[in-house]
Formats: sequence, structure tokens, C-alpha cells
Amino acid sequence: MSDTNLSAEPSSGDVPLVFVDLETTGGSVGEHRITEVGIVEVTNGQATRWSSLVDPQQPIPPFIQQLTGISNAMVRGAPTFAEIAPALFERLTGKLFVAHNASFDRGFLRAEFERAGLTFNPDVLCTVRLSRALFPAEKRHGLDALVERHALVAADRHRALADADLLWQFWQRLPGLVPDEMLATQIERLTRRHRLAGDITDDLIETAPAGHGVYAFFGENDAPLYVGRSVRVRQRVRSHLSGERRSSREQRMAQQIRRVEWQATGGEIGALLVEARWLTQLRPSFNRATRVSKLDPVSAPWPFGGAVLIEEQDAVRGTAVFHVIDRWCYLGAASSASEAGTLAAAAIAAEAPFELSTWRILQARLERGLRVLPLEPSVSEGVASVL
Repeated sequence: MSDTNLSAEPSSGDVPLVFVDLETTGGSVGEHRITEVGIVEVTNGQATRWSSLVDPQQPIPPFIQQLTGISNAMVRGAPTFAEIAPALFERLTGKLFVAHNASFDRGFLRAEFERAGLTFNPDVLCTVRLSRALFPAEKRHGLDALVERHALVAADRHRALADADLLWQFWQRLPGLVPDEMLATQIERLTRRHRLAGDITDDLIETAPAGHGVYAFFGENDAPLYVGRSVRVRQRVRSHLSGERRSSREQRMAQQIRRVEWQATGGEIGALLVEARWLTQLRPSFNRATRVSKLDPVSAPWPFGGAVLIEEQDAVRGTAVFHVIDRWCYLGAASSASEAGTLAAAAIAAEAPFELSTWRILQARLERGLRVLPLEPSVSEGVASVL
């Protein structure tokens, strides 16, 4: 099925668009399967429509049949997803994937393509998020709300092609509803790109710590660019790469990024300690240099008999993290007292140096009552007592 429409469309660069909607046997990617695919492809204002029923090779629950109007009899004899996968993959590849609650549609298609031996990683724009960003005063952003609010013409709700066409109608309405610059900015900000910079993909970012941690960006030839810390590393890294950049400095850095590293730290003190160490080791070009005063010490008395641990709870993982410090030198993080003892023993052998940054982070906190766990001289015996 095909059609043509020459109406104006919001700017999305030169990348073609695919407005996509699926019907499925349920909401679980691992358990349920696709029953219908509907696509409106748009290039230079020209819209081409395509749809297909899909044999899910499993029964469609009665309430889903009632909602969508797609029955078991209708999909009997329809192609399986594996049969349409090669042509569908070609139809979608290289285009901006636009869908309502896009993670649902993208997730189902990605899983089905994977079963067919294909890797599906499109750049994605969610029209729910776009509607929220453009019309923040509105409370409802479901497809029915968009139909009512923007006078969209619903041909056959809850059928894949009809719902995909509603998204295309919504897209065409937008230039008349919001300023062009605002629209272009929000589309760019909300588009989740598979390849964000260099070898950094959106899938890679999903493996970053959800909680406290430190991250570092590197440019060409692995040149260190920037070190930062955050209570939500994954969110912060993604915002650097795909969010709104508020200064020319941020824009310059984002253009140079090719690689990223990160480390979960469990909590705030660990993040401060690791960040300070990475800044000293890497000397990244986009971080401001740490000021050193003539009043800063070159050494300081260590108030404990040996190495100590600072315990923090990783709220996301639900595990303890032990930060090991000896003579104002941060030795690293450990998951147990015995592992901490190994770090402390190595530091004793290497005569770890005084670190001004560690002294700055800890001395005031110790004066305010920061609790530490001392390690006995025989580090293999682990934690002896709590101060």
C-alpha cells in the first residue's frame, strides 16, 4: 500500500523518517510477538505507506483481539516475522525511527530482528517525549490525547498503519504550532542516536553506572578531554553526548569525543576521590586546572595507625564499597575487607605518596565525624573495629 503527501515537515536534517507502529500479542518483548507492522516512510515530504500482518506463531489473547481487531484467523497464513525481516530491515535502515512510546516498538523490532539474525540499532525519536517537551502545560500525551488536541484524523485506531499515520499527521501539524527553532532544538535534543560519538553507541551508554561514579572522555589518539563525576553517571554521559549544549566550550568538547570510560564508586566520597585521582593522572584539556596555594601542605600527619576504609552503600546495586586510604593516599575501592587488605599491603610496599587532593577531601570530613574502619597491621585479618 502506498500514498504520497507533499506537506511540509519539521526539519530533521537530510535523514529520511519512518513513522512506525506495531500491534503485538502482549507487552513483554521476551514472551510476546508482533502481529502487525505499519510504517509511513517520509523522504523530502513524500510519504509512502506500508503494512503487513504477521503470524506471531502463538495465540492472540482475547482482550488483545478485542482492542486491535486482529484475530487469530486473520494472522493465520500471514508471513512470519522471519519471512518479512530482510525486506523490512532494508526499509527501516538508515532512517530516523519515530514512534509513540518508541522504546516499546524499537524493543520488539530489535528482538524480532535478532531472532532473524539481524542487528537493529536505529536512531530513535519518541513522539510522547516530543509532545511533552513542546507542550509542557498539557497533562496527557497519549495518542488519543494527540488526536483530540491536534484534530488528527483517526482512520482505524489500534491498527498499526492507521496509528503510524497519526504520528505523521502530528509531525505535519508541528511547524504551525511551535517556532521552527524550538522545534528543531527539541527534535535534536530528544533523538536518541545509536552512534553518539566515535565508537560510543547508545547501547554502550546503557552499560554505564546508573548511580554514583566518575567518567572520562577521550578524543583523537586517546587524548584526555574531560573528567567528571555524577550521582547518575549514565544520564550525565548521555546528556554530554546528546543533550542541549549550553556553551561553545561544551560544543567543542562534544565534537572531539571519541571514547568514554567510567567507574562506579558507590557514593559521593568515592566519586570525589576517584575524580581527583583521574584529574591528576590524565590532566584532561577541558577541565579547569586545580589551584594550588602556597598555604597547601606538602605533607600532613596521618591520624591513624595504618590504612583505613570508608564504607559507602551503592544504592543501585545494593552492595557495599570500601574505599582504602593510607597516609592521605587513595589506594582504590574494594568489595570486601580482604580485598582492601591486599590494596593496603601493596601501598605499604610501594610507599604511597601524600596526595593533596585526598587530604582536601577527607580532612574536613574527618573533623566533622566521618566514620572510618581501621585495618589491623595484619591486613589478612580484615577489619578490627569501628571508630
